[in-house]
Amino acid sequence: MDFGDAIKLLKQGKKLQREGWNGKKQYIELATNISYKNTEDEIINVEHKAIGNKAIAFVGTSGVQLGWLASQADMLAEDWRIVE
Repeated sequence: MDFGDAIKLLKQGKKLQREGWNGKKQYIELATNISYKNTEDEIINVEHKAIGNKAIAFVGTSGVQLGWLASQADMLAEDWRIVE
């Protein structure tokens, strides 16, 4: 499947990965209800005017990376698949 199809499925709550990724347990998913704690110990709910409170999360062997950005190779690849 191509990247466009992968993004549509991501928005439907599916976890996705590329067949070509080295770590087979790596995938992306849609993160929602994003918040963080500032230096004054206040919880700040992130709300972006254009995308709301969502971001793509990359889940890998070292943990979770919020705000994952696809490389050009990822965007042009046709080896995207759903993680079961």
